[in-house]
Order: sequence, then structure tokens, then C-alpha cells
Amino acid sequence: MTIEFAPLNIPLRRRLQTAAVLQWVFSFLALAQFCLAAFILLLLSDWWILAVLYAGWLFLDWDTPTSGGRRSQWVRSWSVWDYFRDYFPITLVKTVDLDPKHNYIFGFHPHGVLVAGAFSSFCTESTGFSQLFPGLTPHLLMLPFWFRVPLFREYIMCGGLVSSSKSSLGHLVSRPEGGNVAVLAVGGAPEALDARPGALTLQILNRKGFIKLALKHGAQLVPVFSFGENELFDQMENPTGSALRRLQNRLQSIMGVALPLFHARGVFQYSFGLMPYRQPIHTIVGSPISVSLTPSPDSSDISRLHKLYLQSLTDLFEQNKLKYGLKEDQHLTFI
Repeated sequence: MTIEFAPLNIPLRRRLQTAAVLQWVFSFLALAQFCLAAFILLLLSDWWILAVLYAGWLFLDWDTPTSGGRRSQWVRSWSVWDYFRDYFPITLVKTVDLDPKHNYIFGFHPHGVLVAGAFSSFCTESTGFSQLFPGLTPHLLMLPFWFRVPLFREYIMCGGLVSSSKSSLGHLVSRPEGGNVAVLAVGGAPEALDARPGALTLQILNRKGFIKLALKHGAQLVPVFSFGENELFDQMENPTGSALRRLQNRLQSIMGVALPLFHARGVFQYSFGLMPYRQPIHTIVGSPISVSLTPSPDSSDISRLHKLYLQSLTDLFEQNKLKYGLKEDQHLTFI
């Protein structure tokens, strides 16, 4: 394999963009393990009392990730996120105004490998969410497992990440004052295993839990499609039924997280590595679907709204695909 090295005379701004994305990839892949190791080492050191005090705080604060989290506007506004945005670049696009008197569930599609578009748009202020949607507060939902990791949980909550448990989503969309946005990557971990350039298959036909919660709390549903999300990484071939896919599915059922074997480019060369490709991402926020409060929705209520959501998502994709580099004959596939 021929290795294509990056030129030496790259502008400083591009180097800073690369550094910003490198720390983000590290945060996704290794920061949790690093934080857990740091906590254990602190517990075994002469400073063990600090670890014990933090453990006490952790016990008292255990439910915060399911109760709206603890965001930090300062962290969300770090300049590192501007460099992160410009690496791809990432753009957040509003199609209509959203009334801050309502609560919303944003269905984010596709999941991609590392949900870069969702992170930049809803966990930072780099794409201007607060200016585009005044009065709304976004919360990106993440697997509950990660909020059990000492120290790491504090960092991710600063960006507005909260647990993806049913109680957490219900808490957000039941607030009477409105203004909350729960952002859910509907395809979840299984969809990440199919995230590769050109992929337009969404795992959504059997995912109706968020539909039921929207009905129970009267939260408006908003489809969000992130063009370019699947273009960031290649993956090892893992077709359904292959030995690799069976292993990935087994590990996911045990650990709750997907383990896609992805690759793209490196820091100093363009031929291999875990850095994403520099591909533009356009995250399009669609029109809201009005949902009537239905405290005890039955299967027909859920199916009817789910069908309406799928049609709204399809319309959003079809109306924007030519603008963002797709062809007329490319369409979404729901499984």
C-alpha cells in the first residue's frame, strides 16, 4: 500500500482543526477508559480520600443524567468546537421556526459511526443552535452505560448529553414550561454497523418507543437528516450473516454498544487511521409533526404516527438530496 503523507506547509488553522478532531476521536474511543483508570489510581494512592469523596458525590448525583443533566454553556462555547466544525465542515440548517412553548423530540438520521453532526450541532454552540432556535435547549441522548463511568460522566454532561433511558426522555418532554429538545439517534448502535460511504439504509421500522413517548407527553416530532454523516469513515465488510457481523451483534447484545471496525485517514497521512475524512456534513432540521397528548396510546395510535413520521423524514430527504450532492435515483431504505 502506498502511503500518501500530508504536506509540511499546511496552514496553522488546518492543523488546529485536525487537533480538535483528534481530541474528539480520543474522547469517544478512550477517554472513558482513561477516566476510570485515573479514578482507580487515585483510590489506590495517598490521595484516596478524594476518590472516596467523589464516590459519595457520585451516589448523590446518580440520577442527574436522567433528570435533564448538567450542561455548561462555557464548555459548549469552547473555541475548539469551532475548529472541530471547520474540519469537515459541519452546517446546521433550519427549515422552519420552532415554537419554544413546546417540547420536541428530534429524530436524528443516520447514526453514522460517531454521530459527528449531532455532536457539533446539539452538544456545542459551534453551528449556532441557540441563534437558529432561540428559547430551545438541546439534549443529545446517549447510552446510560457511559454515565456510570466516574469523571467521564461529568465531562459529557457539560455538553448537554443525557441518558437515553425511557425515564430520561420522558423527563425532558414532560416539562410544562416547554423549550426542551431531546435529540435521539433513532437507528442506535446497530445502525452504526452499516455506516459507510453511500449508505442510505435506516433502522427504524421497529423503533417505535420514541413515538409512544411523544404521544404520552404531547411532544412534537421533528425529523433531522444529516447529509454526509455516513461519508466520514470506511468500514470492514460485515454483511448480515457474516462471522464478523455475528460477533459484532453478540458483543453489542452483551455490552450495549456497537463496535464498528472503521478506518479513514491519519493525522500526518491520508492513507489509513481513525481520523474521519474531511467531508462536509449538512444537518437539516425538518418541520415539526404536531402530536396530540394521548396518555395511553394504543398500537394503532403509535403505528399511525410512526407512518406519518416516516413520510415526513422521506420528504425531508427527497427535498434536499440534490442540494447536498446526492442523485435523483438515490432514496432512503427503511428496515
